[in-house]
Amino acid sequence: MTTRKGEPWRTTLEGVVVACRLTPKGGRDAIDGVARLADGSSVLLARVRSAPEDGRANKALCALLAEKLDAPVSRVRLAAGARSRLKQVAVGGDPEALIARLRAL
Repeated sequence: MTTRKGEPWRTTLEGVVVACRLTPKGGRDAIDGVARLADGSSVLLARVRSAPEDGRANKALCALLAEKLDAPVSRVRLAAGARSRLKQVAVGGDPEALIARLRAL
């Protein structure tokens, strides 16, 4: 399985990296779909209840992706964007299975 153009994720040797736009204090923990940014790149829209203090929103994003992708939380980590709304989240595991779950979101 390959990544299609315009999808906000890419495969790596360890799994996938997902480009996300996080909305902290969003009222609920949810994935709201995919959006295209002004520069033409795509991101997975995510919102979490946690505030962006002391990394709580980042941890909540990792937990949310782990739940939605049926992956252990220990295999999900923030790869880039700790202080930005735009983040890169690395998810370890079988890339084909993870991409299939991402597409189902």
